[in-house]
Amino acid sequence: MCDKRELRRRFSALRAAARSPEADRLILKNLMHSPFWEADSFFVYHAVGTEAGTAEIIAALRAAGKAVRLPRICGGVMLAAPYGKLEAGAYGIPAPAEGEDAPCEVALAPLLAADGEGYRLGYGGGYYDAYFAAHPGVARVGLCYEAQRTDRLPHEAHDVPLQAVVTERGVVLFEDGSPARRG
Repeated sequence: MCDKRELRRRFSALRAAARSPEADRLILKNLMHSPFWEADSFFVYHAVGTEAGTAEIIAALRAAGKAVRLPRICGGVMLAAPYGKLEAGAYGIPAPAEGEDAPCEVALAPLLAADGEGYRLGYGGGYYDAYFAAHPGVARVGLCYEAQRTDRLPHEAHDVPLQAVVTERGVVLFEDGSPARRG
């Protein structure tokens, strides 16, 4: 097993090679045909770089009348702030200029890799694991390209696994540590 730094480098390259507008459209389509789409409120990351795109997802959610929240880092804690005027937030990522943590039903998380048990490899800041631990009732869904999936990733006791990932090929639900593909 490689160290996390090497895994991040490798999966970052795979993600960049897999990214395309068509793949992003298929991810949106698969999300819209998933059971998660029935929720009324979503916490969605603002995609930067080669992350699976979220601009069309956010637009579709808003057009469907669903409440949209975006990450806002405040005092070292990630909040699900209501969608509104955006400004450069932590790490230069666009974030709501204001707003407190608001409840949501589904969190759509970015990742570099996801394994067969739902564990994700992020950027190492721990923001999503802390958010998931503080909000156990939120459905945890990763968005990624199929190339970012792997059998096993290293994880620690504080890591909170995803309940599903949505890729351009479909939705993978994790039940009892094993994936069941839909779509």
